[in-house]
Amino acid sequence: MSEQKNTTMAIKGGEWLIRKTEAAAVFIPEEFDEEQQMIADTCQEFIEKEVWPRLDALDSMEDPELMPSLLDKSGALGLLGVSIPEAYGGFGKNFNTAMLVTEVTGAGHSFAVALSAHTGIGTLPILLYGNEAQKAQYLPKLATGEWKASYCLTEPGAGSDANSGKTKATPSADGKSYIINGQKMWITNGGFADIFIVFAKIEDDENLSAFIVEKKMGGIRLNPEEKKMGIKGSSTRQVFFEDTVVPAENLLFERGQGFKIAVNILNIGRIKLSAAAIGACKATIHRAVGYANERQQFGRPIAKYGAIRHKIGEQIIRTFACESATYRVGQNIEDAIAELKAQGMPDQEAELKGVEQFAIECAMMKVHGSETLDYVVDEGVQIYGGMGYSAEAPMDRAYRDARINRIFEGTNEINRMLTVDMILKRAMKGELDLMGPAQKVAGELMEIPDFGAEGTEDPLEKAHESIAKFKKSILLVAGAAVQKLMMELAKEQEVLMHIADMAIETYVAESTLLRVQKLMQRDGAEAHQDKLDMLQVLVYDTADRLWVSGKNALHGFAEGDELRMMTMGLKRFSKVDPINTKEARRRIAALAIEKNKYPY
Repeated sequence: MSEQKNTTMAIKGGEWLIRKTEAAAVFIPEEFDEEQQMIADTCQEFIEKEVWPRLDALDSMEDPELMPSLLDKSGALGLLGVSIPEAYGGFGKNFNTAMLVTEVTGAGHSFAVALSAHTGIGTLPILLYGNEAQKAQYLPKLATGEWKASYCLTEPGAGSDANSGKTKATPSADGKSYIINGQKMWITNGGFADIFIVFAKIEDDENLSAFIVEKKMGGIRLNPEEKKMGIKGSSTRQVFFEDTVVPAENLLFERGQGFKIAVNILNIGRIKLSAAAIGACKATIHRAVGYANERQQFGRPIAKYGAIRHKIGEQIIRTFACESATYRVGQNIEDAIAELKAQGMPDQEAELKGVEQFAIECAMMKVHGSETLDYVVDEGVQIYGGMGYSAEAPMDRAYRDARINRIFEGTNEINRMLTVDMILKRAMKGELDLMGPAQKVAGELMEIPDFGAEGTEDPLEKAHESIAKFKKSILLVAGAAVQKLMMELAKEQEVLMHIADMAIETYVAESTLLRVQKLMQRDGAEAHQDKLDMLQVLVYDTADRLWVSGKNALHGFAEGDELRMMTMGLKRFSKVDPINTKEARRRIAALAIEKNKYPY
């Protein structure tokens, strides 16, 4: 047990790229304990009984009290206080437990957005950055839902570039308060929030500060509800602060540290968005499989046809893979927090540093989770056929509601570029030794590959060998890009995004491998042949995706003999043994079709 703990603690954010992770060191969803399963069951029951029957009513927004009332009910069940310490009226559960709640409620469409905004970006700034008086004043009411929370960062001229916001906070003459003036937009829960976490610049500061603003303080004006493509039941307003007087003691953390708060809270929001996407994926697959079993064409259910089975099989593979990686990150964060606390760091600071350590993985999984859900709902519409396009069937709402996730918590383009940027910055600081491994990989290009050596027949060992080569392909492309472009690399966004895609695909494939290996070590290989099927299809397809992304990146900055040599190396590193992916997907789909639901 101690060996497992030490292995886990040794892994830091981004290190997966240059170090092999042991299966014993990762958390897998099959390890959730009985209490965590009971919490998940409570969430599932709430979604099925309270939310799903009211989806049309929520989306119509005819009753403005409906969403707040559902938040009240979820508060009574304790769902709003999972992450809040017991001292402030919550349950004080760990990071992955909060992730599990986010996953299950993620199938709640607009309700999931309202819940996540309240418990995440609305509550966490106070929990993680508030002083003792602020936490004692606000957290108990937020834990029960007596007060609803929102987060006011985005402005008409400040989206991804959040620190360019123009909202101002002017100190009063007596220094006892701040007067806030400015406009915020796309504010989730804005229509009914009691608490606004507001970001503004004090006087002529270069950086934002953050404030806890109560609606009852006055000087707050709301525009009508926005008309949106999806998540129609989520309250989204523009919020205007007009000489809003806020007590000086409601400054959150320190002056000029608001952007830091925003960034760290977004890290948590990103990994939790991936968890929510998993819940939505599972619910979508459940409905798609049920429809495929019921819908008759040419005298038999469409679930009997290979084209449909391919879709169902691929939906399941991508969801299972995303889940594997998401909870791996969640446990890494939890372990980092625990280690920092053990070293004597105060709880609040340890929470922040633990999340910050895995900001790279949070960004990667935000991209992967949102794009996995987009794939799943798109194929869900296709499985439903004509009914998929009907507003009378569930895929219409699933399809529209999913689209926002590639924009929420920083666009996927921003998160891709952040992924590479953070890795390179850590390398330059000496926190991540990338140059040594990258130079070693570059040296391998001059060596003659040993085509005659016999490889292992163990499918897990083969997968490990493939993942190791995938990592080499990333180091090859990224190392060459840094060497060739140097300071100009930041401007080559297309190249950065291709490298990020290589990193994301490799991380998810490795996470799936470690999950399958851990299950086989625990239960025996025969018990998990279906999961081996998923792993092998995933690794096979990942190799193709790496080849395409890597090739496109190389062609963006290299040429001549240099390009030919690196392309040959990339081909070598992205080569895997052929498998019959058709039959593997069919077996996976058959399991879901037999159970009439997502099978895991």
